[in-house]
Amino acid sequence: MSKYHDLADESMDRLLESLEEIVENAEGAEDWEVDYSSGVLTLKVGEHGTYVINKQPPNMQIWLSSPTSGPKRYDYSNDNGGVWFYARDNKSLKNLLEEELKVILGNPVDVQA
Repeated sequence: MSKYHDLADESMDRLLESLEEIVENAEGAEDWEVDYSSGVLTLKVGEHGTYVINKQPPNMQIWLSSPTSGPKRYDYSNDNGGVWFYARDNKSLKNLLEEELKVILGNPVDVQA
């Protein structure tokens, strides 16, 4: 369980940092907002809705609620290069966020997770 917390906390910190950078630098993200409080990371993407990302220690997962693709539950996977991975769609948390934010912003973004 300690390893899960270390991995999840590191990922949440990287997510927060990269999403804050995206919000600060991206054209068209002026009304976006990033907040991290009590283990819940919230990314408000203006008229497109809100992403909510949080740790789920009982399941040793990170959960994401996307305004575009809905809820997903990510497990840490060493087999896929040490990423948070959702087996149902074969995408990592990083890949999903980059794909969806690229569509919303119209430009590629780099999300660290």
